[in-house]
Amino acid sequence: MDTFTKNGQYIKFCAYGFLKNLRFFDAFLLLFFLENRLSYTQIGIIYATREIIINFSEIPTGIIADTFGRKNALIGAFLSYILSFVIFYTSADFYLFLIAIVLYGIGDAFRSGTHKGMIMDYLKGKGWSDQKTNYYGHTRSWSQIGSAISALFAGVLVLYTGTYRSVFLCAIVPYLLNFVNIYTYPNELNFSSNEAKSKKHKALWFTFQAFWKVLKRPKVFQIINSAALHTSFLKAIKDYIQPLMVHVAVLLPFLMEMEEKRKSGLVVGILYFFIFLLSAYASKNAAKLASLSWKNLSTLTLLAGFIAGITCGFLYSYEWWIGALLVFMSIYILENLRKPLLTGEVADHVPNEILTSVYSAQSFWGTILTSLIALSLGLIADYFGVGIALMGVSGGLLVLFGLLEKVFLKKK
Repeated sequence: MDTFTKNGQYIKFCAYGFLKNLRFFDAFLLLFFLENRLSYTQIGIIYATREIIINFSEIPTGIIADTFGRKNALIGAFLSYILSFVIFYTSADFYLFLIAIVLYGIGDAFRSGTHKGMIMDYLKGKGWSDQKTNYYGHTRSWSQIGSAISALFAGVLVLYTGTYRSVFLCAIVPYLLNFVNIYTYPNELNFSSNEAKSKKHKALWFTFQAFWKVLKRPKVFQIINSAALHTSFLKAIKDYIQPLMVHVAVLLPFLMEMEEKRKSGLVVGILYFFIFLLSAYASKNAAKLASLSWKNLSTLTLLAGFIAGITCGFLYSYEWWIGALLVFMSIYILENLRKPLLTGEVADHVPNEILTSVYSAQSFWGTILTSLIALSLGLIADYFGVGIALMGVSGGLLVLFGLLEKVFLKKK
């Protein structure tokens, strides 16, 4: 049962996630790169570059957001995103795509962790901290609804235009709206460790010291690692569902006379729409799963995600497209069950005043993993095929998780 009030700020938090996920290009990004004759290795380099930029910026930007203001950090992030979309829309060159993805990575670095910190700070101020999993699950469900509508709209757009390029231009509009939405957040959410300008450098150092102290707690880092492994896994492989959807589209008996790209665009949009609706349902009901108090729930769902990746790769290799697609969809659902659970778990073990920094540390570790996975996936896919690449990466992460768990057990 909800014990928080769905007030104006709740609506703004939901609107943030909804508008942020109206990334119309998301459903077609890998197909867009393939359309521009990039190899899987080049695509892997682009994805890895994005993660490396985030990697170098993640912790400093999280600390800057805690120290100088979260609203300011988010506003800067959305300006960087918009410039990135403009370059993608006007370019067709690998190196210009690299510049665009750098700007996108800078935006991600300033955004990630910042908004979660604002939500947790808001709940603490309202005395609703016990509702953090439920509240965040509600707001995240609107993010997934945004993704669902985004995919459907993008599919119709590709059907109408016959090209993937137009989706970048359309993505600018919701990001401008979110810019305005963030600007209207109350000033008390623009958290600062120390309001006196003359003490900001001291506050920055204090925040970093506190962050490092918390990060060294084995239990906290174990939670961060569990969250980062699955998130980075999905983040690196998620676009590989797009060619899989194209294969499924070709199998469908209707719209046979339609141009393949237009038909694929429509089918990809519809499939993503249903995937994100299921993800939204999973996110909204994550609190119910948490209430069951199953032991090692985060570990079980993580292992399930990696096993699903291996299974999907196997089915992909044998061209069992529909089965591979269904298994791939389960990875999305698992991620959206895990995210609210682990967000709440981190908040239980971390002081609120440095929460944004710790969330950024989680993303920092995740970006290291994502960049390595993206590069490995691209290289293996070029030489051995996408199916073998999915099996290899999923199996490798399964082994990595087992090794890291042994290290954590020794520290306890």
